[in-house]
Amino acid sequence: MPNLLINIDHVATLRNARRETFPDPVEAACLCEASGADGIVFHLREDRRHINDHDVARLKQAVRGKLDFELSTNEEIVEICCRTCPELATLVPERREEITTEGGLDVIRRQADLTVTVDRLKKAGIGEVALFVDPDVDQIRVVRDTGASTIELHTGDFANAPAGADQLHEASRIAKAAEFAHECGLIVHAGHGLDYENYRLFSRSVPHVREVSIGFSVIARSIFTGLGVAVTEMARLVKGQDAS
Repeated sequence: MPNLLINIDHVATLRNARRETFPDPVEAACLCEASGADGIVFHLREDRRHINDHDVARLKQAVRGKLDFELSTNEEIVEICCRTCPELATLVPERREEITTEGGLDVIRRQADLTVTVDRLKKAGIGEVALFVDPDVDQIRVVRDTGASTIELHTGDFANAPAGADQLHEASRIAKAAEFAHECGLIVHAGHGLDYENYRLFSRSVPHVREVSIGFSVIARSIFTGLGVAVTEMARLVKGQDAS
């Protein structure tokens, strides 16, 4: 069964909305791990709209499972990631005006600068470097040439598709992409928009996924259930222990 990493960015978003010191994303990360998460994901954005530099240092100290540092190729952010040396660094596209990540990297167009960044991260001692990509075999074909060992497949189109034929079509696209990536020798991760409803279809449809990154749906549910319960429910679903 895939590992479940919980993205705690939205806890920091709530904290920053009132410029408070709480809720603390590091405390949330520890509770997520205690409730069944295999690790924690965060995205240090250039504008620091949620996670900040102090959070990063504290997360490195507090997280006991896998720590996934999402980042752009911005020089300052790459340097912070190298100093932090998480278990996993995931390169993602980033635009200041976007609300959330809107799609995968254009690996074909950006192969040169991505290769440089991947090499720098690996030389810093980061054991696993991933590229966040759309389920497009042409993009995936180039990923290995950058030196990255892993892809994270963007599942946003699948998550946003209406239930029925459209969602099944998107699931099929991701499945074919995962199969191709596996044949290329890449480790397959997935994430963006996965939730308590669509994950069942995703898990039945897509092979070779070793890790899923899920955040917003868990943090949103936690408003009503509490964070520990929300994480435990998602962990049971991802591990195939959900009875429904």
